[in-house]
Amino acid sequence: MDDYGESIIKTRQEYFESATGKKIDHVGKYSIDPQALKGNIEHFIGVAQVPIGIAGPLKINGEHAQGEFVVPLATTEGTLVASYNRGMKLLNMSGGVTATVVDDAMQRAPVFIFENARGARDFVKWIKENFEKIKEEAEATSSIAKLTYIDHFLSNKFAFLRFNFKTGDAAGQNMVGRATFAACGWILDHYEGIENFYLESNFATDKKASQINIMRTRGKRVTAEATIKREHLLEVMRVDPKQIDYHGRVAGVGSFLSGVNNTGLHSPNGITAMFIATGQDVANVSESSAAMMYSELTDDGDLYVSITIPSLIVATYGGGTGIGTQRECLELLDCYGRDRVYKFAEIVASVVLAGEISLASAISSSDWVSSHEQYGRNR
Repeated sequence: MDDYGESIIKTRQEYFESATGKKIDHVGKYSIDPQALKGNIEHFIGVAQVPIGIAGPLKINGEHAQGEFVVPLATTEGTLVASYNRGMKLLNMSGGVTATVVDDAMQRAPVFIFENARGARDFVKWIKENFEKIKEEAEATSSIAKLTYIDHFLSNKFAFLRFNFKTGDAAGQNMVGRATFAACGWILDHYEGIENFYLESNFATDKKASQINIMRTRGKRVTAEATIKREHLLEVMRVDPKQIDYHGRVAGVGSFLSGVNNTGLHSPNGITAMFIATGQDVANVSESSAAMMYSELTDDGDLYVSITIPSLIVATYGGGTGIGTQRECLELLDCYGRDRVYKFAEIVASVVLAGEISLASAISSSDWVSSHEQYGRNR
């Protein structure tokens, strides 16, 4: 039976209606071809429609993203698009955003179990000596995945290995899973004394925020930065750089006390809105939302702002990026297809910076609540 055919979809919709006593209306209206969804969804009955607004243009001075970009944001949160648009306007006035991808890695983290700690220690030494062969076995599974290095962490009688790959324009979790499995197969065949083995030890921290991803990178590590003129902050945001700088230092104490993985204000807002619009795996926001925000006053009284996202997991090819509206939104940014993922990462980070300076200004000038009252859910 064709699991994506019109007949079975209709049958499922009727079952849903009979089981719930409710009619399917909006869910059942879609423009995409269900046949194109193989590998993306099972038991398909329809779509969830999320409103999309546009913000920008935003001027970006990246190594891959160069020029002005109009950004699609999918959200149901009132004021979000307007806030990001305001931040983009401010950044443009001061020459735009400089964005830089500084690292690239996707992991799978197997664990090998030994009789005792010495067995685990000696195994790691052997892994280092045989890295080139392990790399050969891993890369034989893919024309794209490239094993760059293997981290090791020893605890008790366990040897945790963290395989780090470059995965091209794909997010790459499945790709590195296959590659690591092949490499581990060769290891198991050629090393004696392994008592047990698991392909994933929970050390890659898929779909989870973690300190190791902040320190060691997962996905793309990207920084967006800008110097904003004092007169522009006063004109657009009605706030002085000194107010934002002081607020940032106070908020830094709040971040420390709360133990968060983000010293900024709301990077998940822009990231999630872009992820939904462009077909990213939205669960990766849990890792991608980590961020280190930094600002300083210049000698001229202007404000330098910078944000580093250490584990931004994005793709421009494969996964959900080729479906209907998602592909259209990536194409709006000229980011669909191969050799586009660094460009997209630079755009995402730049958008995040626009949102940070917008909300920081609003809180520092006490415009935050009044904006939500006028435009948001409280209206």
